[in-house]
Amino acid sequence: MQFHHHGYVSTDPRIQDAAGVGIDRPDELPENVDVLIVGTGPAGMITAAQLSQFPGITTRIVERRGERLAIGQADGIQARSVETFQAFGFAERIIAEAYRITEMAFWKPDPADPTRIIRTARAVDDPTGISEFPHLIVNQARVLDYFAEFMANAPTRMKADFGFDFRSLESTDQGEFPVTVTLVHTTGERAGQERIVHAKYVVGADGARSAVRESIGCTLAGDQAFHAWGVMDVLAVTDFPDIRTKCAIQSGSGGNILHIPREGGYLFRMYVDLGEVAPDDNGAVRKTTIEEIIAKANEILHPYTLDVKNVAWHSVYEVAHRLTDRFDDVPPHEIGTRTPRVFITGDACHTHSAKAGQGMNVSMQDGFNLGWKLAYVLDGRSPETLLGTYSAERQVIAKNLIDFDKEWSTLMATKPEDLDVPLEDFYTRTAEFPAGFMTQYPPSMLVGEATHQNLATGFPVGKRFMSAPVVRVADANPVQLGHHHRADGRWRVYAFADAAASGEPSALADWAHWLQTSPASPLRVHTSAGSDIDSIFDVKVVYQQSHAGVDLGRVPDAFLPKTGPFELIDYEKLYAADPDHDIFELRGINRGGAVVVVRPDQYVANVLPLTATVELAAFFRQMLSVR
Repeated sequence: MQFHHHGYVSTDPRIQDAAGVGIDRPDELPENVDVLIVGTGPAGMITAAQLSQFPGITTRIVERRGERLAIGQADGIQARSVETFQAFGFAERIIAEAYRITEMAFWKPDPADPTRIIRTARAVDDPTGISEFPHLIVNQARVLDYFAEFMANAPTRMKADFGFDFRSLESTDQGEFPVTVTLVHTTGERAGQERIVHAKYVVGADGARSAVRESIGCTLAGDQAFHAWGVMDVLAVTDFPDIRTKCAIQSGSGGNILHIPREGGYLFRMYVDLGEVAPDDNGAVRKTTIEEIIAKANEILHPYTLDVKNVAWHSVYEVAHRLTDRFDDVPPHEIGTRTPRVFITGDACHTHSAKAGQGMNVSMQDGFNLGWKLAYVLDGRSPETLLGTYSAERQVIAKNLIDFDKEWSTLMATKPEDLDVPLEDFYTRTAEFPAGFMTQYPPSMLVGEATHQNLATGFPVGKRFMSAPVVRVADANPVQLGHHHRADGRWRVYAFADAAASGEPSALADWAHWLQTSPASPLRVHTSAGSDIDSIFDVKVVYQQSHAGVDLGRVPDAFLPKTGPFELIDYEKLYAADPDHDIFELRGINRGGAVVVVRPDQYVANVLPLTATVELAAFFRQMLSVR
């Protein structure tokens, strides 16, 4: 964490100075806003949190409930999400309170007595070490609390506006605030009264029954599996030995359980198989009582017993897999003729089972993808055409998610003897997908062609930037390179040096000189006059030598920028390879040097040689405005 660059700070450094719209922010919902977000679920909150970093943008997020969520439906936090939490500054704190999944146990009928279950296998949760961050279980409500804290501490001092229900919107594409939104107060003295808000952009993060989705003519299309599950968060006494281990339990009776220990050491969640649902059931299965769910769980767990002492939350749902064909208000026949004004995210776009632990995780990546793009357009950093990339990128990811979840949820509901492949084998073989690391965006205005991928094979273009250990030169501290990628809206440009020492003639020295002095340099073309030179691009260098072999006094000025009103030197852009975990070896980086460009949402946008300055300048010119 860096601070003091604007003057001495003696209070909590996570609380940024109020700026722009955060100064005297009105408590009352304004009549005109830049962005109106509907819904304070994970997708809406991460979008708001990203936008909260831009002081010149008025963003408000409304919620039908009268207060914060107390009990969240989702609880699985994949490693990719924890990486994202690191960008928002709360990964370490949420890890400390969460349950950590390191292993999964698989239980099946005892061949000697199929009425009993026995443990048949264990699987390591992350067999390939795909991330330095863990797979967690924590209440969705706590995730929202952390995003709310981040927003409140941001320059805009953002907070949710509770007690507003979305009713309708009309987009005229005329005037400064072309989207007219009708809201209704749900609480207090004004309950039932309408409130009109005019917005430049609207984000519908209002769940599977999204009214925003309906207002732009999108529908969820897909199928229903006609299979029901009861889910319960409970405190119980049991003799089942793996009660604090994640388990897939398949019984001889045909029923299955997905068992998830919860944070705190005592609470756990069970997804209990309620069996097939008749097509003419008309929702009757949803009336299944908690007592019936508990009884079914005891039947599946035999010979073990479950004595439930307290039920924190329970529900019944039928598995359905549905997806919208677009994530914004531009129909296919109008693509290229106008840019979107209304967007949908999260469950408003895609619905699936809860058992793969994907809903909250994929929804947050929707919001992270959209948030910085809205900010760049509203802040004048990028043309409006940037907004078309949101639906183009995320709709495909949602389709892949649903295809995966169909396979996983079907396996979970299948009798062991009917499976072609053991459940534990599928779990291990596909671990990278649910962890969130199979997302790869195709070439676009935001993602370059993988022409020079051979220069950094461990940073695939279009996939998330995979962190690795390095040593900070200035203070010899070992750090994870990717952990300095904060959700501040900046691009990261990592220059991996060729073999020459600092100060010696080299491709890196030439590249740094061009970046610092050339009129074509992105730093000069796209940075506003009067702004810090690193306000858009956070440029870092990693040397091949150990930190002791890097002469700080001979490092190019491009990697030691002056920042803030006192023009203090930032020494945290200078790194060296860790001799015990050489990043050049770990990530397949060519010893002749390379440049890795990373988007504000942590996805690799391009890999280039140090000599490809013209190509680097052209890449940024297609998506960023001249400032």
